[in-house]
Amino acid sequence: MKFTPAKPPLTGETLETLTARLRERGEPAFRAKQILEWVYKKRARSWDEMTNLAKPLRAWLADTFELMPLGLLFDKQSRDITDKLLFELGDRALIETVIIRAPQEGVGLDESRKTICISTQVGCAMACRFCASGLAGLKRDLNAGEIVAQLLHVCYREDAHDPRAHAGLATFDNIVVMGMGEPLANYDAVLRALTIVNAEWGLGFGARRITLSTSGLVPKILQLADEPLGFRLAISLHGATNEVREQIMPVNKAYPLEKLIPAIKTFTEKHGRMVTLEFILIEDMNDSLTQAAALREIALDLHAHVNLIPYNTVEGLPWKRPSGNRMERFADLLREARVPVTLRREKGHDIDAACGQLRLKTEKDREAMAAAG
Repeated sequence: MKFTPAKPPLTGETLETLTARLRERGEPAFRAKQILEWVYKKRARSWDEMTNLAKPLRAWLADTFELMPLGLLFDKQSRDITDKLLFELGDRALIETVIIRAPQEGVGLDESRKTICISTQVGCAMACRFCASGLAGLKRDLNAGEIVAQLLHVCYREDAHDPRAHAGLATFDNIVVMGMGEPLANYDAVLRALTIVNAEWGLGFGARRITLSTSGLVPKILQLADEPLGFRLAISLHGATNEVREQIMPVNKAYPLEKLIPAIKTFTEKHGRMVTLEFILIEDMNDSLTQAAALREIALDLHAHVNLIPYNTVEGLPWKRPSGNRMERFADLLREARVPVTLRREKGHDIDAACGQLRLKTEKDREAMAAAG
């Protein structure tokens, strides 16, 4: 399940590991910071742009590292200004990254708040019944450099329009690790990537603006609770009772609510952060008021925020979203109990923005072309 590239991506190196590699070559320690500044602050897209480095060092870097380990295949924008990027990796595997914009009054679109949803695996092994990401199973984990590179590529794309780029800052406001894959199943690479993103010598992006999502891998939630970096946690719940959750999320058999909820409490107690419960509303599956009442009790117990998400239709799957009135009634039952709840407005439905849809369609097109020819 691992891909070993011919050259490791520079975006997977920490200051410590790069310093060690340079020291072996006889370079002074400060060179590592210079190189990383070119990558993350100055957004250099070629080795030759790193003009304060000697040519022999630049040649060694080019021979030793891949500067950008992914290439952009598609850049699709929806009518609701949600952008989906489809990337090809070194082994021709495909992953998706989504830019979700929240326009603000009095500012232009380029200055709107941007949340970037990144992937951590090619495919997914969780087999959630409603999700396109896992329809073809898990192909492999992403390495830390491939995870970081998604965000760096977004910076390349947005730098021309965002004034933050001139200060070497990230040109987005929030990161959600909720794209393709189960992040905590690729724990070490994800934590290394987020450490690079958070570090002053990296993108310098605050941990409080990074939300890590999981379908409920209890041992990894407990491990994450002991990490010093204060990331936010979101739980893909999608069922408020074991009976319903098991029908759509096989992970619940290993980690039912009786195990999951105490683990969430442990994380909350150690980090002092409100957890978000993600709940995709699916018609005649989990959208009843009985489920709303059970979700209300879980949210009150955890002092959690609830994010209700209308189901995004996936070709080949039978699920549908409930009516707007039904979703509002569901949300109202939570609001009446003073549970903080967001009923998310649909984003990117016209560009297949649900996780894995664009990748799946592209892979099918590739297979059809290969068969034809």
